[in-house]
Amino acid sequence: MCSLAFAHTTNKVGKEPNAMTNQEESPNPEEQEPEQEKEQQSKALLQKIQQLGQSQVAQAPDSNIHILPIIGQIEGHVQLPPKNKTTKYEHLIPQLIAIEQNPKIEGVIVLLNTVGGDVEAGLAISEMIATLSKPSVSIVLGGGHSIGVPISVATDYSYIVETATMTIHPVRMSGLVIGVPQTFEYMEKMQERVINFVTNHSNISEDKFKELMFDKGNLTRDIGTNVVGEDAVKYGLINEIGGISQAMMKLNELIQQQKGYSDEKVMQ
Repeated sequence: MCSLAFAHTTNKVGKEPNAMTNQEESPNPEEQEPEQEKEQQSKALLQKIQQLGQSQVAQAPDSNIHILPIIGQIEGHVQLPPKNKTTKYEHLIPQLIAIEQNPKIEGVIVLLNTVGGDVEAGLAISEMIATLSKPSVSIVLGGGHSIGVPISVATDYSYIVETATMTIHPVRMSGLVIGVPQTFEYMEKMQERVINFVTNHSNISEDKFKELMFDKGNLTRDIGTNVVGEDAVKYGLINEIGGISQAMMKLNELIQQQKGYSDEKVMQ
């Protein structure tokens, strides 16, 4: 009996130190949380340095204005090589629908620095911008070439910086082209769609736009015209020379005008 009792006591004594040891070794969840937060912060900081070259990035405050950048080449039905800087129209179209549906967004600024791209995709983006119920302003920075021209004039008001250019040229086709009259007729109809949109949404006349489009002496070994900032305003293609501050002031003015018009309708 004594031996059994002694063994039982020994087991109890032997278990207690083990239990205490396990409690000491197990980490405290409250102590782990600050360490995880520090690790996440350091990872986020490293990502900022890798992507932007700086540790602190200025954050835009909550605003009623949405910025829509259109840069590089406008990608349509065919995917471009990875080295190309592109704007995909399947990314822009959902954004434009979200802008229209979001009551917090009261205006849109379209920033353009594009070489052009797919004609149908560009016209689709242009039509969506033009049919927004909310005020919109565009700024051409660097370049608004080719199909970027209809997008730049699709907004309620347009600006171009002095050093920016816009290349106006006929519609081109890449890849296999069948040399039959139907092909050229199709290209002509597509070109007319571009001409009609630009002339309907800007102050340039159809004759002047066609003159710039088919000019033979402006571009080297090509047909078209490279229009610089002041000339784009002179021809009536763009409304005014200006940059970010002017565009923001104009958009806020348009937003206030729309609010006033809505208030009048409610009172009536």
